[in-house]
Amino acid sequence: MNYLLDTHSLIWTHVYPDKLSKTIQQVVSNLENTIYVSAISFWEISLKYALGKLDIKGVKPEDFLEYSHRAGFEIVDLQADTAVSLHNLPETKNKDPFDRMLAWQAINKDYYLITKDEDFTSLTNYGLKIVW
Repeated sequence: MNYLLDTHSLIWTHVYPDKLSKTIQQVVSNLENTIYVSAISFWEISLKYALGKLDIKGVKPEDFLEYSHRAGFEIVDLQADTAVSLHNLPETKNKDPFDRMLAWQAINKDYYLITKDEDFTSLTNYGLKIVW
């Protein structure tokens, strides 16, 4: 199965693994699954860190790329065709641009999005598959 980590799931996987559900701990540790991390999440972490809105226990944003490589996660860049077609995702209560792009990537790539964020549930009507 193919899974895309939401930004908080990425942080929790590397810094606060006890916050992950048992289901997600099993998904991430199952070598038959492919876990993807979007460049969007790295950007969100870096931006929120720079603004002082993210406490990650002394970990630097750059560390998440190395941690993800070591964990065997695949990195997904933001492709131009995905970026330009985001307008096709209908407006919902979730207005966060990072969340919307992650959801759009997951929909377009047919990945399950690993997230605890309930704001994503309104996007399941548009093809988003969520697991927690």
